[in-house]
Amino acid sequence: MAINKARLRHFHYILAPIMFLPIFLTAITGSLFQVAVITDKSADYLWLLELHRGKFGIIDLELIYPLINAFGVLFLAITGITMWLQINRKIRKLHK
Repeated sequence: MAINKARLRHFHYILAPIMFLPIFLTAITGSLFQVAVITDKSADYLWLLELHRGKFGIIDLELIYPLINAFGVLFLAITGITMWLQINRKIRKLHK
């Protein structure tokens, strides 16, 4: 099955900036909360855990936030690896 390279790059190009913020926010808040747990101050930083889980004040995305992150990361990984493999094939053909 041939993969349309332009469409694949376009989807990756559109989704990468959109997915950056939730993935970055999840990584930063999770790491900072772990530091709070290690220093026995986790009770003072429960707001970090709420952000980590997708609760943004009155906007509560706790049910879908993990799915958004998971599917976003998987999609970006699959499209990125596919584009990388296509580039590697082109390089191998040039060296033959």
